[in-house]
Parts: sequence; C-alpha cells; structure tokens
Amino acid sequence: MLYLRQIQEGIDFIEAHLESDIALSEVARAAGMSQWHFQRIFKALTNETLKTYIRSRRFSRALEQLTNTRLPILDIALASGYETQESFTRAFRDCFRLTPSQYRKMGNRSLFVRKLRFDESYLAHIHHNISLEPDIQQQPAMQLVGLPTDYYGIDSEKNNLGQKLPPLWAKFLPRLGEIANTVPGVCYGVVAPAGPHTEELRYLACIEVNGPGALPPGMVAMEIPASTYARFTHRGPAQNVDATVNYIYSSWLLSAGPSHSLGPDLEIYGSQYHPTSGDSVMYYAIPIVR
Repeated sequence: MLYLRQIQEGIDFIEAHLESDIALSEVARAAGMSQWHFQRIFKALTNETLKTYIRSRRFSRALEQLTNTRLPILDIALASGYETQESFTRAFRDCFRLTPSQYRKMGNRSLFVRKLRFDESYLAHIHHNISLEPDIQQQPAMQLVGLPTDYYGIDSEKNNLGQKLPPLWAKFLPRLGEIANTVPGVCYGVVAPAGPHTEELRYLACIEVNGPGALPPGMVAMEIPASTYARFTHRGPAQNVDATVNYIYSSWLLSAGPSHSLGPDLEIYGSQYHPTSGDSVMYYAIPIVR
C-alpha cells in the first residue's frame, strides 16, 4: 500500500537524522506528504504522535549507547537532542525512574524494545489483535510455583526466545498435578531481568498456589508483591506476542504517563487461550507506578 511505503520513508528519514534537530515538516517532505496529512496518518496507524515516536527512538539509541559504549553521558545527551546533561537526565528519570548513570551500572537493556518496521502484518496486529489502551488493575500478592529458565529476548542480538520458552511450557504443563494447593484455571509466564549486569531475562512458567507445599523437583517458588498492573489483551497465536510487547514498551509506555515499576511482567493464560488458534486470547501485563 502506498501510504505504508510513505510512512516507512518518513521513519527511515528519522532514523538517519536522530542525532540532529528533526523538523516534522522535513519528515513529511521526505515521505512526499504534507505535514498535517503525514501526522494524521501516522497517529491513526500507530496510536502515537510523531513527536513521541522521535523521542522514543532517541531514547532507544541512548539506551543502547549507555549499555554498549563508554561514551560520556553528556555526549549521549547531545546526540539525543538535549542541550544539557541535566535536561537529558531529568527526561530520562521521568521516563524510566532511573538516571542514565544508574541504568549504565545495571547493564540491563530490557527496559526498552526496539521498534519494528511498519509492515502490513505489524499494523494489522496493533489494529486488530491488541487492546491499545489497557485495563488498569490492582493485582493482589501472589505465590507462584513453576519451572524457570534464562533466555535472551527480542531486544538482544542473541534472541533465543523461540528455542527456550516453548520447550519450557512443554515440560511444565504435564507436571501441574505435582504442585500442591494450586489455584486452577490460569497459568502465568513471569518475565524479569536475570541479573543486574546481563541482558538475559529470567522466565518462570508457573501457576498460583494458595498455601505452602513441597516443591516438585526442579521447580521454584516466587512471590509477586501486590502491584498495579496495566493489562493488555493479546489476540492470536502466542508467538506473535513480541509485537504486543513492542507496542506496550515503545508506544504506550512512553506516552501514557505511568512508569514501569521495574517489577516483573506477567503473561496471563486463561480459559480463552489456545496455543495456535487465531481466536486465542491471552494477556500481557506490566507493573506501573503513577
């Protein structure tokens, strides 16, 4: 479709000029459209403004530079379009609840997901298979029991999600009967950083329990504290959840107002979930603070 190609040409222009001042009129001109028309279509397609997109891309590059280079924070701030290190630090802290130097010490790239290209399948997904605005829910504390694994997510060049998570679930589900005092009906995937100085993530395929019990061999217990969660509906096969997570982190989170609490994310699999059906429904929830 012509408008998809034009929007992508505008995005390519942004990517090529992230380290300079970007006038919205220049982006539209690169796409062969008027500024008003480009901004209107961009917002309709992505549910975010062009200014928010440019800001998120600059933050994404800044996060990569903080993690993968030893560039001074001032240089990263200037390359991100900020006039001073102080203004960059203030904006960074407002967005991530960390300063750039704290983020660099963590060595953790999981706070931000790279942008996907705006192809037809991605646009169809965000228009039909995601609830663009989440349900905000108070999640009581939960005791969980399940099987863990460490893996590299989609924001890593070592991404091995497809090799690690499906086999984990294949091992876990047949063993549900070994777990005492389960709360039936819902299983969870818990996603959190594996440590402060690695880009690996730790995943727990698990179920809630409502009382103590002996842990089956190889399983671990985990407590999720009471938290406020933004819960998004994901429709379709679970392997497409990457696109949902990408939308949440790189679009909704940067424009919504709340911040990620840095607690674990939750995948929620209930009675409407089917591993391969296009009619399947699951939920992806992130913990937030206002």
